[in-house]
Amino acid sequence: MFKHNTDGRVAVFLAEGVEEIEALTVVDLLVRAGIPCETVSVSHGSVVTSSHDVSIICDREIDDTRFSFDDYDMLVLPGGMPGTTNLGECDDLTDQVTQFVRDGRQVAAICAAPTVLARLGLLEGRRATCFPDLQGVLAEHGAEVLQDAVVIDGNIITSKGMGTAIPFGLAIVAHYRGQDVADELARTIVYAD
Repeated sequence: MFKHNTDGRVAVFLAEGVEEIEALTVVDLLVRAGIPCETVSVSHGSVVTSSHDVSIICDREIDDTRFSFDDYDMLVLPGGMPGTTNLGECDDLTDQVTQFVRDGRQVAAICAAPTVLARLGLLEGRRATCFPDLQGVLAEHGAEVLQDAVVIDGNIITSKGMGTAIPFGLAIVAHYRGQDVADELARTIVYAD
């Protein structure tokens, strides 16, 4: 149905305690849209256990010597606890997220994960959203907090949580393939917002 896109590659980073729906919904939608996507473990080993004790086998490991952030056009940070905390403690990841944003490259985060961006100073003066109970963290770090399901501000996409994983994934699809393709994909999966 969808033509394979070779103009971009997305890395979805998984840490112990990730919210599996937020991670795998994005992966599923990108694959359906023909957008190259890989899951990357920031834990030791390729298997990551989610916040609900689901084991996920990742495509890549961040500490593999063959892994390079240069292979990707977008970095995606799913939420979950303690997954978000573990992402924020991964220096290789946070250094590259910072560099991506400063270079105008794409970064997306959902649920609690936008707090990682906020704590890095990347949301100051930007519009963003996150899990409602953590929106104060964004505001404390200078973000204009919106209540939309998905907020796009320049090269950063943020979203609220598990219940907004589909529109979050569709926003990433729209970035790469256009709104018409995202709308058609939403129709084929019987998604109505």
